[in-house]
Amino acid sequence: MDRLIYTALSGAKHVLEQQATASHNLANASTNGFRAQVDAFRAVPVVAEGLPTRTLVVDSTVGANFMSGPIQRTGRELDVALAGKGWIAVQSNDGSEAYTRSGALNVGPNGLLQTAGGQIVNGDTGPIAVPPQVTVSIASDGTVGTLSTDPQPGPANVLGRIKLVNPPEQALVRGDDGLFRLKDGGAVQADPLVKLSVGALESSNVNPVEAMVTMISLARQFETQMSLLKNAESNAAKASQILALN
Repeated sequence: MDRLIYTALSGAKHVLEQQATASHNLANASTNGFRAQVDAFRAVPVVAEGLPTRTLVVDSTVGANFMSGPIQRTGRELDVALAGKGWIAVQSNDGSEAYTRSGALNVGPNGLLQTAGGQIVNGDTGPIAVPPQVTVSIASDGTVGTLSTDPQPGPANVLGRIKLVNPPEQALVRGDDGLFRLKDGGAVQADPLVKLSVGALESSNVNPVEAMVTMISLARQFETQMSLLKNAESNAAKASQILALN
């Protein structure tokens, strides 16, 4: 009896956790460059005295779905999408290097090139500073150049090159801020093979219909676990009646 309770109770708990993951993915279906989070169930035996007859169900975070999202043309000069595999290196709030696929870039109040989330974009030699009164252009290899907007425009000026990297996907882990980092906390060297598609943005790779179906399926699983707990309660009550008769 207690084995049924252990399994059903732990299963219901982790179904709720997976429901939260599915809800999070669905909420980010319109977030540029978002990578869906993937969870899975696994059975873990309860470590206790006696025989290992009880098993808990644990929600194991497998990682992220690194499949590319659809590319949508915007025509904006500071919008970039990664053509194929690769990441844009940015500076996270704690100063460490992190990676994102969100390419909606802009020039911040401090004159530095940054993402829509406010993270400073890393260049091959550091942050990329953009002077005022210039038109910014980005090449497919990440080179950032400017052309003056004064009445007498001058020659184009190269400001730097966006650091584009392509670390192994199994070496990446998602942070609480939504950015990806290396599991060992290090940094990756720039990869010249990573290219950008300028004037476009990569959409989220979350399929809203699939996420909704997953949420409905998880709700049914939770109802099943609750039914098992009710059956266990009913069986315990009937057993108590039989023992009372004896």
